[in-house]
Amino acid sequence: MQVHNLLKSINKKQKRIGRGGKRGSFSGRGIKGQKARAGRRVRPQIRDIIKKIHKRRGYGRNRAQSVNAVKAKPAVVNLGALDKTFKGGEKVTVKLLVERGLIQASGGKIPQVKILGDGALTKKLIFDKNLLMSKSAKEKIG
Repeated sequence: MQVHNLLKSINKKQKRIGRGGKRGSFSGRGIKGQKARAGRRVRPQIRDIIKKIHKRRGYGRNRAQSVNAVKAKPAVVNLGALDKTFKGGEKVTVKLLVERGLIQASGGKIPQVKILGDGALTKKLIFDKNLLMSKSAKEKIG
């Protein structure tokens, strides 16, 4: 039988540090501090994480960005474009604006629409109540 044929010993005990012997004054524990003491216990890290949850959520740092979230701006359509695409007496709705290609639906959602007073409106159109309008657009529509 040779050394490499021997089975490894399973009953090897864990090294006990800091109880005299041949390891010098600090016995492999370093110098001073919490980890060098007998009965040392480092506090659980989860407590620190729980305390900092509101900071990690963005409450303290960059708070204005998390509280004042950017609001979606409405899609813009000018009166001149409406004059070209719609016939006289037609009702202008958000769905029709999407169908005629004046605005685009992003991600299957139809955005809010604002009508601006750029261009001239020669036809009489009926506008939906859900449409936002600028002052100049209201004046031109009448």
